[in-house]
Amino acid sequence: MVKICCIGAGYVGGPTMAVIALKCPSIEVAVVDISKSRIAAWNSDQLPIYEPGLDGVVNQCRGKNLFFSTDVEKHVSEADIVFVSVNTPTKTQGLGAGKAADLTYWESAARMIADVSKSDKIVVEKSTVPVKTAEAIEKILTHNSKGIKFQILSNPEFLAEGTAIQDLFKPDRVLIGGRETPEGQKAIQALKDVYSQWVPEERILTTNLWSAELSKLAANAFLAQRISSVNAMSALCEATGANVQQVSYSVGTDSRIGPKFLNASVGFGGSCFQKDILNLVYICECNGLPEVAEYWKQVIKINDYQKSRFVNRVVSSMFNTVSNKKIAILGFAFKKDTGDTRETPAIDVCQGLLGDKANLSIYDPQVTEDQIQRDLSMNKFDWDHPIHLQPTSPTTVKKVSVVWDAYEATKDAHGLCILTEWDEFKTLDYQKIFDNMQKPAFVFDGRNVVDADKLREIGFIVYSIGKPLDPWLKDMPAVA
Repeated sequence: MVKICCIGAGYVGGPTMAVIALKCPSIEVAVVDISKSRIAAWNSDQLPIYEPGLDGVVNQCRGKNLFFSTDVEKHVSEADIVFVSVNTPTKTQGLGAGKAADLTYWESAARMIADVSKSDKIVVEKSTVPVKTAEAIEKILTHNSKGIKFQILSNPEFLAEGTAIQDLFKPDRVLIGGRETPEGQKAIQALKDVYSQWVPEERILTTNLWSAELSKLAANAFLAQRISSVNAMSALCEATGANVQQVSYSVGTDSRIGPKFLNASVGFGGSCFQKDILNLVYICECNGLPEVAEYWKQVIKINDYQKSRFVNRVVSSMFNTVSNKKIAILGFAFKKDTGDTRETPAIDVCQGLLGDKANLSIYDPQVTEDQIQRDLSMNKFDWDHPIHLQPTSPTTVKKVSVVWDAYEATKDAHGLCILTEWDEFKTLDYQKIFDNMQKPAFVFDGRNVVDADKLREIGFIVYSIGKPLDPWLKDMPAVA
């Protein structure tokens, strides 16, 4: 029986291994992590992450051929294939601070694999890593191997949160990179045999190691670039009276471009986009390509600009101050159908409003108060370190309350900001909300989910990103 072990029970490791266990009943899959609370959650009815369809998959396999354990060394030593899905945060100090990936957790995982291995192993990079990480890992493993042979493969994930289980069931592609040696090709085939039990052969792509590593960074950079491109257009639409949804629809009907990732918003978030682009920038700089680095930096600059532009629009519309005004925040996760808040634009928007002394009342159907308080009080890149290294009790941000109902959040508020495109926000009783808000009542739609004309009929002053401006807003231009 083939045994697979995955180090890291997070957003990538947990769902990926659960689907492998479901689709490959003859393979024993163990997911290991040093966080006792996280493993306990995976073994409970309340999984540590929210992902549609995940609980069903886990319930079918857990205890049969899918196991969650803190006994890291035992499962690693017994495994034939070891997936490594640990954090690769952006460095906060030293060489490459603010751009380069911190490989501390990767290195310690590699040293542990070398220490406990008693048989040859295939080691698979599953977390997003900078190009040439495999080479570094290879060196650690071979210099500590005690005669055991290791083959390193790169198998980057291309999951979108909210649809991760479907993405795993029917992937666009599975990418496997390995050494162009007989041993390397044999290892590629071994991993290919796992995926081919449910993924069509033509969708399993094989490349060299470096191409696989770079393909992941490139894919995320291209997607983020599309979002920043349409967001840059949204600012121009507001200035000219164009409608960004009409513009993006028109652009998206061009078969060379396509419609995906062309929705204007308050900005992109998630665990990968910013981190991977910063990584790409650093690699370009290290390879003497400053112009290329500068090009990719702009994608992040536009994203930051979009968030600050949104905050400025809120403040300027409300008589240039939100001091001591109650602002309702609807949605804190970086996108709908996930509880993930990593790099969510809501953090920067909330911090910008708090900087002007606003009182915030936040509602999100999937994000806990503890997580929101933690995010608002954490330093920029700390979120990407393992939970046990993060502050245990976040310092409460005094001017923030977290509520479990959109109507409670908006009661007596001067304005409301929609920062996540949860479906329920489209069907709220906005007449009821209007009646219970201070007047004039403002709606700042950062996701273009509401019908602005209907809300204006009710009496709201509405700002929708990239849409023709409400007459009120034209009289109060956003400060740059």
